[in-house]
Amino acid sequence: MKAEIFLPDDYRPAEDEPFMNDRQLEYFRRKLVAWKEDIMSDGKDTIEHLQDGTRNIPDVADRASEETDRALELRTRDRQRKLVGKIDQALRRIEEGEFGYCSVTGEPISLKRLDARPIATMSLEAQEQHERREKVHRDD
Repeated sequence: MKAEIFLPDDYRPAEDEPFMNDRQLEYFRRKLVAWKEDIMSDGKDTIEHLQDGTRNIPDVADRASEETDRALELRTRDRQRKLVGKIDQALRRIEEGEFGYCSVTGEPISLKRLDARPIATMSLEAQEQHERREKVHRDD
């Protein structure tokens, strides 16, 4: 088991330190865990809200509006469920020593990109190229 790494509250990964050193990995691990906990907490709130919100609404328009709201909320929760899976994959990559490196090129992903989207698996250039290719194939 690894020793716990001290990380000041104001720590931010910097370009002038070794890429994906223990402090950077711990920073991203904590960020991902906090994000996951936040999503899970929101999910529990949604379930409680949906269970409490079941009621008989006589007005058809009001009922339709509530059904639409519920469907939107469930769709949002489904997207967040998928996001939790991506967070778990990122945490696994941290454990396996693969976090922070592009899955296409093997090059480091920029710290700014990882800070903004810690579940990123491709560098910005590889992601843009992937999206351009996707767009070309979609237009066929």
